[in-house]
Amino acid sequence: MTQPDLDRSRLPEHVGIIMDGNGRWAGQRGLPRNAGHEHGEIALFDTVEGALEIGLRWLTVYAFSTENWKRPPGEVRFLMNFNRDLLLRRADDLDERQVRVRFIGRRGRPMPRRLVEMMEDTERRTARHGRMTLQIAFNYGGRAELVDAARQLAVEAAEGRLRPDRISAKSLQARLYEPEAPDVDLLVRTSGEQRLSNFLLWEAAYAELVFTETLWPDFDRHTLFAAVAEYQRRARRFGRV
Repeated sequence: MTQPDLDRSRLPEHVGIIMDGNGRWAGQRGLPRNAGHEHGEIALFDTVEGALEIGLRWLTVYAFSTENWKRPPGEVRFLMNFNRDLLLRRADDLDERQVRVRFIGRRGRPMPRRLVEMMEDTERRTARHGRMTLQIAFNYGGRAELVDAARQLAVEAAEGRLRPDRISAKSLQARLYEPEAPDVDLLVRTSGEQRLSNFLLWEAAYAELVFTETLWPDFDRHTLFAAVAEYQRRARRFGRV
């Protein structure tokens, strides 16, 4: 699949990707699990380049879930340090490409304060850009996002700033981690797994789902183009006939 095969008038506005299979990729090669995460960085930035090439406006990737804290402590420490160093290595590249970077997820403990500071600095540095928004879901869970939004609504109602009978879907959406983000049109999961794993539960309510056998470190812009082409073959009805 090459980029010219795509219909530029029918691109998804927002693509979400569950980056899965780093550990299996490493295991198949007799490498430690962390090697899969390292090679996954190459896959991520080739995918970002591909998204820019075809003109995608929103791309959200699942980097670290609220459930990933249950992984072995050594792997969790590696991922915290790896993502900190990734920002050091790649923030300039994203800035130069006019990519706005946003992080969605909880930022309190047990998140390392230094990592949170770097995330916020990257957001400030790239806030002016409008070519594409790259959302990185880090310490993120779809249920946690909905709980946090509901908690905010409850506080506002208790303080008398919001009438409970006026709460709507629009009210809740306005209190999600990134209210500006459009609904996900296309959600891709790698490695052959076929589940959402608590990713963008609200935003992906009407998303077209594409599952690929490709392990994340082997994913690239061409795999992305193939997923977009599959999306363009679908008929989206949103409850209509």
